[in-house]
Amino acid sequence: MDTATLHTGEANGITLAWRAWGPADAPPVVLLHCRGSDGGDWTHLAERLATPPRPRRVYAPDLRGHGHSDWPGDYPAEAMSDDVRALLSALGHDSADVVGHSLGGIVAYLLAQRHPGVVRRLVLEDVCAPVPLDPPRPPAERPAGELPFDWAMVRATDAQRNAPDPVWWDNMDRITMPTLVIGGGTTSLIPQDQVAQLARLIPDASLVTVDAGHLVHESCPEEFLALVRDFLDR
Repeated sequence: MDTATLHTGEANGITLAWRAWGPADAPPVVLLHCRGSDGGDWTHLAERLATPPRPRRVYAPDLRGHGHSDWPGDYPAEAMSDDVRALLSALGHDSADVVGHSLGGIVAYLLAQRHPGVVRRLVLEDVCAPVPLDPPRPPAERPAGELPFDWAMVRATDAQRNAPDPVWWDNMDRITMPTLVIGGGTTSLIPQDQVAQLARLIPDASLVTVDAGHLVHESCPEEFLALVRDFLDR
């Protein structure tokens, strides 16, 4: 159950929604969800990170095109990373620890590349290196009925996954903050050799594999929490 109050505000020219947990004066951490989800996906982890002995101020935004945030029809991952930076600034934070899952992980590493001073420590959950898909992902058919996300976002992110901007690869050496890459193991839909490749591209990254599939934080919440807490508290 999502127990946090939903907030909305302007960031980077659009309205973003976010949830918040923990003491307002505690060190901030931002949790970025996967495609098709929203910030409420992080509730279990956020509630735990927000509690003693080392409570944190936890923010979980809905990425543009998802949930209660605006659906502007324009979905480059770079813009999503700028949204997060603008949100942090609006909330009064110069920097934060950042945890990203899947699409949220791409947004997180682009934030770290483009605005390295904003990210103190970085956690990437089951995120692969930005290599073109071979064969490319074919166009998906839109499901019937209302969706909790913009279908245009799916088309846009599929196109970026099929042919990521080469700059994403070239700028991995800009990610100089401590980074933890968590792979989901052999049952994940993400090629684990590409997850390992991402960890090798980032200068100060370590790789841990949890055999839980793509949804590590959901399938093995206690192990994921322990890994994240230990890493952020170092």
